[in-house]
Amino acid sequence: MRATLLVLIVGAGGLTYAVAQKKDAVSYRDAIVVLPDEMRDNVVSFGGDIDVQGKVRKSVLAFGGSITISGEVGDAVVGIGARITLKETAVVKGDLVVLGGSIEKAPGSRVDGDTVNFKSSELASKFFGEGFKGIFAMSLWPIILIFKLVNLIVWLLLAMIVSATLSKQVTFASDQVRKAFWPTFGVGLAAHFLFVVAILVGAILCFVLIGIPIVMGLAMGGFVIKVFGRVVIFFLIGESLLRALHKQTITPLGAALLGALVVGIVGFVPLLGFLFTCFLGIVGWGAVIRTKFGTTENWFARGARPRPISN
Repeated sequence: MRATLLVLIVGAGGLTYAVAQKKDAVSYRDAIVVLPDEMRDNVVSFGGDIDVQGKVRKSVLAFGGSITISGEVGDAVVGIGARITLKETAVVKGDLVVLGGSIEKAPGSRVDGDTVNFKSSELASKFFGEGFKGIFAMSLWPIILIFKLVNLIVWLLLAMIVSATLSKQVTFASDQVRKAFWPTFGVGLAAHFLFVVAILVGAILCFVLIGIPIVMGLAMGGFVIKVFGRVVIFFLIGESLLRALHKQTITPLGAALLGALVVGIVGFVPLLGFLFTCFLGIVGWGAVIRTKFGTTENWFARGARPRPISN
């Protein structure tokens, strides 16, 4: 029970770390304005408008609403169902990613990384056609393929969110996997075994009601570990490929998206894709537990101390 609580506390703390700092701006349906003489670390909005006139050191992320950049963003700009406008003085040093939204770039604006634009209208017409008739008209597209495509899109979204908000933690955990791959795999395998045992014990205890909160807690902790661990593996694979291609500028968001795409494509291969995904899942669990969500080196080692994450 103590181990479960520790996982939940560390997981919740890790996922909210980036948006809990004083220099970050987070809003729900309210406008966020970064003034010309102002600096923020991260800007995140759910349904509101973002106007960056000054400087954002890391990332800008919006779900719906709009993003207007006339200043500078040090890493990535990500819009999910959002309208993105880059003024002539805008500078984005990382990637520009839009899913289901629009991009308007004025002459003189600069994007140093990649520009990715998934248009919702094109996706809808391609996969669904005219209403539900389009689904049944795709005789060559079995249901399992549609499920895999949806799964790929979901993981791309999660990779965007986690890599944009927890870039330092993801980068550090990935580096630790590279340094000790097989020990990380071993920790992940042991963690999976203990997790399954804990779930079974919780399921048995459900007959006396006390097991229900235990199972819910384990499920929540397992989901958090799986998401963060999978994004760490995405970044590791994407970074390795980009380095092999001799790409000079590698951003956490770009590497994570590339890795997610590669893993998703391999996942389409019958049996091999399933085994490959399971193997990476075990490594991801090991990376999360071994580094405490990318906040310390191998904490199983004697005398290991937390590594402070600098802003």
